[in-house]
Amino acid sequence: MDTMNSSRFSVQRAADRATFDHGWLQTSHSFSFAGYHDPRNTNWGALRVFNDDVVQPGQGFGTHPHRDMEILTYVLEGELEHRDSMGNVGVVAPGGVQYLSAGTGITHSEYNHSQSQPVHFVQMWVLPRAANLAPRYGQVDFTLADRLDRWLTIASGEAGIEAPIAIWQDATASVARLERARLVKSVRAGRYAFLFVASGTALVSGETLRAGDAARIAGPFEIDASGAAEIVLWDVPPAGAGG
Repeated sequence: MDTMNSSRFSVQRAADRATFDHGWLQTSHSFSFAGYHDPRNTNWGALRVFNDDVVQPGQGFGTHPHRDMEILTYVLEGELEHRDSMGNVGVVAPGGVQYLSAGTGITHSEYNHSQSQPVHFVQMWVLPRAANLAPRYGQVDFTLADRLDRWLTIASGEAGIEAPIAIWQDATASVARLERARLVKSVRAGRYAFLFVASGTALVSGETLRAGDAARIAGPFEIDASGAAEIVLWDVPPAGAGG
């Protein structure tokens, strides 16, 4: 379901997320996930999962399966190691993005590559435009300069939008590190935007958002963001939409 359709702009505070401390993992779920289920909060358009995770040194998620989901992992601090059933092995550093299109089925593991420092990342799942697609994996490394005071498009399946990662959905993910600039984004009618502040403080359409806060926007809306902050932004179609 698409939550909060009655409001074009709604803020989910960090403290309002479902947060769990498993010792080796501290995780906060923006939407229903695993043992947390709220029928009023299962997705925002085609965005199904947005998890804010910190994994302790040498710890991680053992081998587990996925299918029919577009999965992006954006590393904020530390290094994340990936291994999967297609033979892919990679280590993602801060600012890097790992992409997994689960399609017909894939198994993988994710571990903190460091034995001394935690790794902090956000993992995001988007519903694909079709089921039973061929699985694929990719990793792209970005520098701070790539996103400093500008929007950096990291993944997209929208026609006419160039992105280093192609996904099987009419959706676009962007990131920005704001220090001096004010940025503007427009959300087209019938679309859903999800803006997450990973660190720092941002002013979004007159609303102050701090680390862990997110804004959900439906329909046409202008987003003004200013101040020192690390921001993740999704622009997605309604759930069930094709591309």
